[in-house]
Amino acid sequence: MHTRIKYPIAAAIVAALGQAAPASATASATAARPADRPVTAYVLQTPPCMSNTVSVINTATNTALKPITVGIGTSAIAVTPNGKTVYVSSGASIVNGMVCGSGGPQTAASTVTPISTATNKPGKPINAGKSPGPIAITPDGRTAYVLSQRGVVPISTATNKPGKPINAGKDLTGIAITPDGKTAYVVSTSSATVTPIRTATNTALKPIKIGKPPAGYEFPDQIAITPNGRTAYVSTTAGVVPIRTATNTALKLIKAGNGPGAMAIAPDGKTAYVSTTAGVVPIRTATNTALKLIKVGNGQPAQPGPSPIAITPNGKTAYVVNLIAGTVTPISTAANAPGRPVAVKSSPGVMLDGIGIAPDGRTAFILNEVFEPASFPGTVIPFRTATNTQGKPITVGSAPSAIVFAR
Repeated sequence: MHTRIKYPIAAAIVAALGQAAPASATASATAARPADRPVTAYVLQTPPCMSNTVSVINTATNTALKPITVGIGTSAIAVTPNGKTVYVSSGASIVNGMVCGSGGPQTAASTVTPISTATNKPGKPINAGKSPGPIAITPDGRTAYVLSQRGVVPISTATNKPGKPINAGKDLTGIAITPDGKTAYVVSTSSATVTPIRTATNTALKPIKIGKPPAGYEFPDQIAITPNGRTAYVSTTAGVVPIRTATNTALKLIKAGNGPGAMAIAPDGKTAYVSTTAGVVPIRTATNTALKLIKVGNGQPAQPGPSPIAITPNGKTAYVVNLIAGTVTPISTAANAPGRPVAVKSSPGVMLDGIGIAPDGRTAFILNEVFEPASFPGTVIPFRTATNTQGKPITVGSAPSAIVFAR
């Protein structure tokens, strides 16, 4: 997991890929449980280095349930494919009194907390090393991989016991696992590498060089893998680097504007959407070519970092939120054309920096990170995808930053 300044007031560590879990992941996470079981949303709260709660929302009624207490300094959240367990990283560091990062003193014990979705009760905290961050879970649900200062820590979901850390470089910022579950790819920003890990043996393979700053592709950050598992895409400050997973080789840089970061890949795998400071760049995965920039947010510049993006399970629409404009923009994936931006309303204000789409695709949940814990909490705003209209904001804890779904 990486540290990024999410808004001018403060900073927080966010979930894996820097935003809410993609729609394709949340859909698979609920597939193994009864269809009539209500879908529950779990919302991570990350005021800088001090939150210790996960908000819970009944998506059938869009009402908040009793929050779950976990370790202080929450930083990442993930759910198992069968939807039975949510894992939360806690123990963020603090730098200069405000900004969360991997180099500062600890605010609390570093742990990963398993939460039973049947009872919404936290289990015994798991020691995964200092400053645990992003979590990725294998498609079979047997292993959760956690990035921390110790390395990549595998956790058996059957026993919730951590295994031996795997060395994948320093300053680990992103992780993604191939759909067949055989390989995890881990991004190291300072090493400018992506390390493949063979999940059957938890052994690291030869690191893939992404480029060496400042001459090469600077600061690799996030990673996403196509549904067929053939290509991994890595965001850098210079553009997006494709990796051919069959040979673990980096291909030619795809120029995608300034500051590419947040990524989402359409369910059919034909297009990767990359959020930049200027808008959204579609990439045709068959040829690894960037298409025309899609501007979002009423022409307003994007927020200080790339805007969060999520795609509906049917792949027809991508939604992008814009902090500065306070809008959510639907993008038709068939035409790669933006629809009319919708101004989001919530009292006392809006500071949008996250989005997740429910497994049935009917509702997107927009995270409103208005940050003033002593005065007012944040909200989660339901957004009807059929009509592109918002529902009544749901009050949750301060600074909601990531959302996952479980049935």
